[in-house]
Amino acid sequence: MPLNIGIPGLILVLVIALIVFGPSKLPELGRAVGSTLKEFKKSTRDLVSDDELEKDQPNQKTEKSI
Repeated sequence: MPLNIGIPGLILVLVIALIVFGPSKLPELGRAVGSTLKEFKKSTRDLVSDDELEKDQPNQKTEKSI
């Protein structure tokens, strides 16, 4: 299901958030959401880079000769 909010819907969501949380809590909430998204992006980037490194490196199995 595509999410097409548009400008009027976005304004409505912001007004409702302002009413529910109040003007003093809104900046704190924005910072918390921003830092959470930043950490999430960093974690996904690290996971993807680790996965790519595993694909690039050949299997390094040590064989013992008797």
